[in-house]
Amino acid sequence: MASVAKVVVEISLDREFDYRIPVPLLGTIKVGSQVVVPFKSRELRGFVVGLSDHSAFGEQLKEIAGVVGEKALIPPAVMKLAYWIADYYCAPIEHAVRTVLPSAVRKRGAQHKTQLVVALNVAASLSDDAAGRDAGAASTLSAKQETIVEILRQHGSMPLSDLKERAGCSESPVRTLEKRGAVRIEESTVLRDPHAGVELIRSKPFGLMKEQQAALDLVCASMDRDKPGTVLLHGVTGSGKTEVYLQAIQHALDQGRGAIVLVPEISLTPQTVDRFRARFGDCVAVLHSSLSDGERHDEWHRIRNGEARIAIGARSALFAPVERPGLVVVDEEHEPTYKQDESPRYNARDVAVMRGHLENCCVVLGSATPSLESFHNVREGRYELVRMLQRVDDRSMPLMRVVDMRLEAEKEGRPHIFSAELVEAIYDRLDAREQVILFLNRRGFSSSLQCERCGFVAECAACSISMTYHKRAHKLLCHVCGAEEKVPERCPDCSDPAFKYAGMGTERIEEVLEKLCPKARVARMDSDTMRGKDAYRTVLDRFRTGKIDILLGTQMIAKGLDFPNVTLVGVLHADLSLHVPDFRAGERTFQLLTQVAGRAGRGEKAGEVIVQAYTPHHPAIQAAQDLDYDGFCTQDLEFRRELGYPPFSHLALLTFKGADEGLVASVADRFASLLSSVLPSSVVQSPPVPAPLARAKGLYRYQVMLRCGHTVKMTKPVRHVLSSFKVPKTVSCTVDVDALSLL
Repeated sequence: MASVAKVVVEISLDREFDYRIPVPLLGTIKVGSQVVVPFKSRELRGFVVGLSDHSAFGEQLKEIAGVVGEKALIPPAVMKLAYWIADYYCAPIEHAVRTVLPSAVRKRGAQHKTQLVVALNVAASLSDDAAGRDAGAASTLSAKQETIVEILRQHGSMPLSDLKERAGCSESPVRTLEKRGAVRIEESTVLRDPHAGVELIRSKPFGLMKEQQAALDLVCASMDRDKPGTVLLHGVTGSGKTEVYLQAIQHALDQGRGAIVLVPEISLTPQTVDRFRARFGDCVAVLHSSLSDGERHDEWHRIRNGEARIAIGARSALFAPVERPGLVVVDEEHEPTYKQDESPRYNARDVAVMRGHLENCCVVLGSATPSLESFHNVREGRYELVRMLQRVDDRSMPLMRVVDMRLEAEKEGRPHIFSAELVEAIYDRLDAREQVILFLNRRGFSSSLQCERCGFVAECAACSISMTYHKRAHKLLCHVCGAEEKVPERCPDCSDPAFKYAGMGTERIEEVLEKLCPKARVARMDSDTMRGKDAYRTVLDRFRTGKIDILLGTQMIAKGLDFPNVTLVGVLHADLSLHVPDFRAGERTFQLLTQVAGRAGRGEKAGEVIVQAYTPHHPAIQAAQDLDYDGFCTQDLEFRRELGYPPFSHLALLTFKGADEGLVASVADRFASLLSSVLPSSVVQSPPVPAPLARAKGLYRYQVMLRCGHTVKMTKPVRHVLSSFKVPKTVSCTVDVDALSLL
């Protein structure tokens, strides 16, 4: 029996510590157990990451002070996954261990919620006098006590708080009944249910179309193999991918296994969870950041205890303690929101593939616009591919038209927000009592505040970008650091009172819509309006039931939503995402346009998409109009092959930040010089340069880019230099392996 535990403590030291397991705890402590250990002059919590019969430190080991809980919190396979994440993404092991466990479960004092429940004893089932006599009471029950007994006769048992409210009494008469033996009061665990109040009609499996059946057969065949693999499910919008997921999960459940389903946005979670709960009932648990700590705690423990065998949620749901998972689904696998922006900077899509390998389960990556990395893995034979190119019930794909906004500006002599074609199409849909989705990937009223006289632009004092004007709040906001400023009455430079509000955001579009369509019911979905816990569900439910005519929003409405009465989608400023210094700009634009277009025509009525752009002939926009995924991929992959960009290499981005620009540049230069001396010749290293967003949150930013076919050839030298190079306390260095953004 192991007598030594290797422990990772809660502070970031990127190392394990050996502790002796006290005799009373031998056999109790396992890999994944949370423990309390002495560390210098204090006690810290940590996790057991390994067990051994001996230690290189001999008999000088300190003893573990205690263990938290009866069961290990982190399953062995998830612990292995944490170590892989730390190694691959060049992160401290403490960060990886912290990532695989929700803070609501991990943090000190986290526990189940309990309440007092009152139940009637057998004696109280007799008459009131008999109840008092049998309990040895000296007198008959009071009026309040009679009321309490009668309520409990009707309901059997009831929470004490509810009983007091219903009986209109204090706790005293209930406690008196308890002393007499007429009732018993017991502590009971309360499940904090995020689905409370949501009534669903149970659904049954639908008959599958030919392509759906072929996809399901391939996924089930992969699940049944001794070594399941990864399947890329390329299904156009509306092709019925979710039904394939549902029936594949049923196959996993029939084998006595569980499933994990990832969605990229919290806004998609309510709709997805509702569909899965309608099929599988309480077997489904949800995990995402909009839940309260109590709800997350209880949902996680339902999974851990085997009460829920299906976990659904955003990125972190990947680490749910599902026992013997048979299937992991990553829906909309191309989405950049699967990439975490703090250490460890993992991509949930790629980590899902690794969890599938460790757990010996099938992984399905689904998308209408798969990432070029996944498409390349198919070409290289690493993934299997199955396509679903027909919509359910043979419904047609929406007709997409691209409007050249340069010509619109020439006609009117000034730029316009809405083209004449889009306005006419909106009116037609409103007259036909159909619904419209309008998409603009920029929130706020206008993107900048400018003085026409002297050219002054209101910029953030802490970031190298202009501030965005929010009209409703009448404030200038920085969308990078969140800084707020009052709108000046006059230009700070020349004192001119006239300002020009340049650019546009969703708030401005909402105002224009109210004038264009005064009778239409308009709702806006962006991070400014979706603040409340149930805000997503509320708006989407109103839209589903026809209480909203026009849904306006940012990328949170661009994918995954299924509303049959939506027959028109309008995309404003479609080329907004093209004008950024990033080799993935074309891919992201193509994906976004294709995804948002897929919201139209999902019912019996035909759909139409109107795309407004100032660069309508860009290859990404043209490919999206023609729904030519293969053509776009072939062209963009060739461009990346020539430049040696992913997926033909892995990319690691080192970012140095600090308040003193000269010091940041100097540190970046010295680090890059040391790194270049130990890097293999196969690694391409760029010189340190200011980041495209040169200053953010008051910190100057310099970057070093590395590219190589194997990540370990980059990360191992980086770790080596980081261990010996003393970075000043006022400068930080972050490492982003497989970076998705170069900003």
